[in-house]
Amino acid sequence: MKLPMHDAAARDQQLPEDVSHRVQLPRRAPEAPLRQVIRRLLMALIVLVLTVLIVWVDRDEYHDNADNAVDFLDCVYYATVTLSTTGYGDIVPYGDTARLLNILLITPLRVLFLIILVGTTLEVLTERTREQWRLNRWRTALRDHTVIVGFGTKGRSAVQTLRATGAGRDRIVIVDPSPKVIDSAVAEGFAGVLGDATRSDVLLRAEVQRARQIIIATQRDDTAVLVSLTARQLNKKATIVAAVREEENAPLLRQSGADSVITSASAAGRLLGLSVNSPSASTVMEDLIQQGSGLDLIERPVVKAEVGKSVRDTGDLVVSVLRGHRLLAYDDPAASPLQHADRLITIVRAMPDEDRAELGRPAAQGLPGSGVKPMRRADEKDRVIRRADEQDLGD
Repeated sequence: MKLPMHDAAARDQQLPEDVSHRVQLPRRAPEAPLRQVIRRLLMALIVLVLTVLIVWVDRDEYHDNADNAVDFLDCVYYATVTLSTTGYGDIVPYGDTARLLNILLITPLRVLFLIILVGTTLEVLTERTREQWRLNRWRTALRDHTVIVGFGTKGRSAVQTLRATGAGRDRIVIVDPSPKVIDSAVAEGFAGVLGDATRSDVLLRAEVQRARQIIIATQRDDTAVLVSLTARQLNKKATIVAAVREEENAPLLRQSGADSVITSASAAGRLLGLSVNSPSASTVMEDLIQQGSGLDLIERPVVKAEVGKSVRDTGDLVVSVLRGHRLLAYDDPAASPLQHADRLITIVRAMPDEDRAELGRPAAQGLPGSGVKPMRRADEKDRVIRRADEQDLGD
């Protein structure tokens, strides 16, 4: 197996064993530390003022060992030493009402005051409990999602394509060994799993066993092979797509369980060669693989109205027909007539969501949530142009 040179970024991403098992879910931006301190000080001040008022209202039932009289300063002093649990004993409640108020009101206020003082520790514990609850709920609800291993240039491009085709942020999980990369993914609204994806326990934290799609976009080809082997062992039914740098490593990826392998270096080289001979053709190819704008290349099932028809009789510009495990070209005689279980690879035109309802054609109804509009086939356009020319000549 031919391996690329060790990437410095890949070496920097290796983590110790004890920090490679962490799942991060998207969350709100944290409150500024200064604002948190000010908020807690205000809460403590409110509790202190409330305690002073309670003692002041019932001051006749308190006894001061110094002068037997309790004034406002004594009330503030008593509230302070009481809330802080210092309790010197020089001012004490002797009446039944004062003692009852101490039991029912001042004692809970004392507890609340202590909670505010140790709020940082309690907040950490509360945050951990809340985060664990969110994590358990997330794992329970996660089904048929997409796991993306590697959030570099290839991984980000894959995410953009998935988002353009209607995938929600909550249906995408990012796995990467770099803490900075995971923090970036979480900041963008995706769930992130920090760790080495060649380990089964890390993939299990991404719920890969219940995923529908797995995209492997690692830095190294050997890492991609190991990830593919591990993912296929955990999930026999998921669609696994992997990217490799060297074309001769692609068969190893397929043998390790990948359904589709993209050779990034060779694909870029082909586009470069195509751009030299035909810059416009390379622009069209770039448009086709960029979902959500211009022309899109999509796969869709055959709708009921298209069963039994020829490929040329569909409303879309069909490129290929997927029948079982066979990929038939549009001009292959075996491609027609279309069968119920066939899937069509078509070229469509992207369109805004609000314009989708205006389509009354069967092909459009077969694309729920795709955000694309069927293209009119070239021969159909030619007929329209010829009819217009004939009308102009007749006039």
